[in-house]
Parts: sequence; C-alpha cells; structure tokens
Amino acid sequence: MAQASSFISPCICHLSLTPGTSVPRGRIGVIARKSSPRYLTIRAVQENGGPRRLVDIIRFVPQLSRNYFRSPSRRALFGGISLLGGFYVAQTISLSFGALGVNDVIAAVLCVLLTEYATRFYYSRPKVTFPLALLNNFKMGFTYGLFIDAFKLAS
Repeated sequence: MAQASSFISPCICHLSLTPGTSVPRGRIGVIARKSSPRYLTIRAVQENGGPRRLVDIIRFVPQLSRNYFRSPSRRALFGGISLLGGFYVAQTISLSFGALGVNDVIAAVLCVLLTEYATRFYYSRPKVTFPLALLNNFKMGFTYGLFIDAFKLAS
C-alpha cells in the first residue's frame, strides 16, 4: 500500500493521496478510494463531479512534468539515463550492422546525419530547455558509444 501511494504521488504533482481523500486543484480534482485492502483506485473528476475528458488530462500532463523535473537530482538522474541510453543505442546499432556486414555504410551515414542534426538543433536554439538538454546528452552518449566501438575494432 505504501509503495502504491509513493508511486502515484510523483505522477500527480506531489498530491498526497490517501484513501477517501478529495483534492481539488483548480478545475482538477482527484478522488482516491479504497476498494480493497491491497489496491488504490484513482478517479479523475471535474468540479461538478462529472467524469473528466481525456483531452483535459492530456492538457494537464505538461504541467505535471514541469513540476516533476524541478528537482536538480531528478534532472541529473534523467540526464544520466539519456547519456547511457545513447551509449546503449550506439552499441546496439554497431553490433547489429557490424555482425551482419550488410549496409554498414548506410548505417554510418545515418548515424552521422542524426548526430549532426541534433547538434544543429541544439545550438540553434536561443534557450536550452530540459528536453533539449536530454537530446544533447543522448547524442553525446551515442557519439561516445561509437568511438568506443571503433577503438574495440582497431585492437
């Protein structure tokens, strides 16, 4: 039960959800009910008590993500994940195309084009946003993974 509420809490903008609690938030309210001892049910409702439309929930997601990524530790964590994700993708591409021996040149051209486009996109923006920084971290991990694989092939 404690794991379920701690998992749900960051997704709903640090609202404390306990069974039977109604939390109004502007036009948005969240009602959590305890249906059984093990499960926690969350139902989104409007102020008038009617069901919430999917469009309203989708419109609320950017605000939730901005609030979630305000913490510097979370930003650093996801920056590291994107860096390691780029490294993993580079190793996978290198391994799959290198093992087959087919379309190596085309894969290399696509990798170079993607990294150059990401670099141009990153440095052409006047302000660096968090998703843009994640893209740049992914690109750095991708480039590092290709370099490491090139050193492995040279030895």
